[in-house]
Amino acid sequence: ADESGYSRSRLLMPLVFAAALGGNLSIIGAPGNLMGVNALQEMGLSTSFFMYAPVGVPMLVLGILYFVFIGYRFLPNGNHAAGEALEDQQDFSHVPKWKQTVSLVVLILVILAMIFEKEIGISIEVSACIGAIVLVLTGVISEKEALKSIDLKVVFLFGGSLTLAKALDTTGAGELIADKIVGLLGADPSLLLLVIFIVTCVLTNFMSNTATTALMIPIAVSLANNLGADPRAVVIATVIAGSCAYATPIGMPANTMVVGLGGYKFKDYVKSGLPLILVSFVICMILLPILFPFYP
Repeated sequence: ADESGYSRSRLLMPLVFAAALGGNLSIIGAPGNLMGVNALQEMGLSTSFFMYAPVGVPMLVLGILYFVFIGYRFLPNGNHAAGEALEDQQDFSHVPKWKQTVSLVVLILVILAMIFEKEIGISIEVSACIGAIVLVLTGVISEKEALKSIDLKVVFLFGGSLTLAKALDTTGAGELIADKIVGLLGADPSLLLLVIFIVTCVLTNFMSNTATTALMIPIAVSLANNLGADPRAVVIATVIAGSCAYATPIGMPANTMVVGLGGYKFKDYVKSGLPLILVSFVICMILLPILFPFYP
């Protein structure tokens, strides 16, 4: 943006939103995606690497079209003088070409191994670890660099969120909440799907999307079980709604990251993000009951 003279404020927010939309294409796109997979696998239901893609791809395509033709009008126009916050661009000219090649090859092979997990009989976490070990053994990175790259905050957030989800499940708290919701709204799966999406979407814009997803998945599963319905539609809706943190600057770390650089205000996220949430909502409400029927 700086080199071309294009306004940062018209580039950074779409960049962040596109990254979030792209997270709905595979099970490794975001931490919440794996939580949904974990919940379904614990119930003995099959999952696949591109489980979210049938909904995620239309969301991504329509999200891009929304910004190209409509959304850009809601973005503030003007460069912000907060460039000091931008880190200096790293110079990779000193990195040997073979290291770059090995990194790229390992990345592609690991992703392919994850996609064809069932065919090769190796779970995705094992494939990821093998890829990391290869990079260390070939000298692309050192053991210290590898260990330093592990963000313990993410590990503890993920572990703590799964513990919270387990507590809701084993104590019956999720079932209690589900009973109350069914008692208030009745036993219409489509209405409950709508409520789950809206509640999750509201929560994720004001708290961690990982924590929101972990909190809502046991409730979504309990709702489906309460109705004797297939839980896949509500679980996928919960995961996708948990990623729709577009309407506030605190909805996800990436939103906060560009506030200063783009000179955004709270209302800028509301104006640009709410229509995108509406697009995601409509797609989920239409496609999920068709792709994952409540009573197949």
